[in-house]
Amino acid sequence: MDTGSHLLFGATLAGLAMLDPAIAQNPELSHAILTATLIGSHAPDFDSVTRLKGYSAYIRFHRGVTHSLPAMLLWPCIITLPIAAAFDVWSYAGSLFLWSFLAVVFHITLDWFNAYGVQCFRPVSNKWSHLDFMSLFDPFLFIIHGVGLLVWIFSNLSPGMLFLDIYGVSMVYMGARAIHHRQMVAKARETLQLDGIYQVIPGLSWFRWQFVIETSSLFYTGTIRGKEIAIEDVYRKDATNSAIQATLSTDGVRAFLYFAQRVHVCCKEIQDGYMVEWRDVRFWYNHKLPFGVDIQLDHNLQVVDQSLGWRKKTWEPPYV
Repeated sequence: MDTGSHLLFGATLAGLAMLDPAIAQNPELSHAILTATLIGSHAPDFDSVTRLKGYSAYIRFHRGVTHSLPAMLLWPCIITLPIAAAFDVWSYAGSLFLWSFLAVVFHITLDWFNAYGVQCFRPVSNKWSHLDFMSLFDPFLFIIHGVGLLVWIFSNLSPGMLFLDIYGVSMVYMGARAIHHRQMVAKARETLQLDGIYQVIPGLSWFRWQFVIETSSLFYTGTIRGKEIAIEDVYRKDATNSAIQATLSTDGVRAFLYFAQRVHVCCKEIQDGYMVEWRDVRFWYNHKLPFGVDIQLDHNLQVVDQSLGWRKKTWEPPYV
């Protein structure tokens, strides 16, 4: 999910930790737990530093090893030791480890629910896993956790019981989203009756989804709005020519293909040569494919320029 939501959940996890009387009655320990959950809730995304080496490096590392099975244990260890020393709460190192571990696992789990994907089963599998039923930003979760945090700050209510209720509602809500998503996949398959792989991705609204269907030769994109299901665009797969082949060795295309799953490529002849556009059809929006890599070649098929990344505003769909 987005950074703001992860940090918010880190704060509310610290409130949930107040169910433990030892934490609730010890201000020094409660501050240490809050620090640990805030850092733990964001720690897997420290891989964002790889942006300094370029977007291709970021694509290869983001939500990769830092979100893996070993990282779920390594991050809490890295977090616990300095915080225990800074707050002098060595006798409660076990509690610090537990709550930072929960913060890290909750972060990775929420990323797993998103359509972008996460390599959370490394080293068992390097596959990009995604369950597709949650957006990068979820208004409902943000509001109930944000309101809970404000209540904790400005009232005398017990934070432990308050956030126990909020996390209970959150779990029920996410379960309902998962069930609803499965229903939307089944509805699209039943209505369109195309033989292929169906991927349904949520919008911010409960009743608006978009889908991609991959068949043996085509990609279909479309929307589900309430009871209406509509195909909007069709893209052909497996285009190839000498210009496209010439781009396969570029760093941008290698990084893109490492991550992409629904690959569409096209080649356009331009004044000074060719423009080869690689796109991941999963992330279509408004009849456009905003995520991919553009490789400009001259007439001798030498690379002139390349650009990898998103071609959309941050606030525009898809929210991944």
